[in-house]
Amino acid sequence: MNYLAHAYLSFNEPGILTGNMISDFVKGKKKFDFSLTIQQGIALHRAIDQFTDFHPITQEAKSYFKKDYRLYSGAFVDVVYDHFLANDKNEFANEKELDSFCQSTYINLQKNEAGLPEKFLQMLPYMKEQNWLFHYKRREGIEKSFGGLARRAVYLSESAIAFSIFNNHYQELENCYQLFFPELKNFSSQYVSQLNNQ
Repeated sequence: MNYLAHAYLSFNEPGILTGNMISDFVKGKKKFDFSLTIQQGIALHRAIDQFTDFHPITQEAKSYFKKDYRLYSGAFVDVVYDHFLANDKNEFANEKELDSFCQSTYINLQKNEAGLPEKFLQMLPYMKEQNWLFHYKRREGIEKSFGGLARRAVYLSESAIAFSIFNNHYQELENCYQLFFPELKNFSSQYVSQLNNQ
């Protein structure tokens, strides 16, 4: 789950940010329990996921993980994209700017936490205390995220091979990100504009 990208592509709109971040915890008609702007964030999250999953550049990035992780290859690529976003000087000029964005994200989520899914609320304090969004910047943060992914996944028993793939194909994966992210950002910006004009 690429939390940093979903937060960043909410374009500083608190309701949309909240929906974008909780979407994986909201099933079916439960989305209608939330305000319109949070529903829009949920819709944005799902549009981002679909755009990402089926994009040919993401397919190329997945190919490095596919032999060992098959259907989970996309989940590892999501985390990898967050790493390169956290290190992207075009988006975050320096560490201070990245951390400021991360802290404002946690604050906005806490302001909107009334009525949010229980599982997300259980996770949010750990996300803030351990500053997950910032730590995608570090390779050790990616290793930890890969480990968390493996623990949550039903059919995964390890993530060490994935971390080795990440390190061995670092440049190729970064190239995929550099080609893909501007397209994703443009898609997301247009999607949010459409939501705001509804």
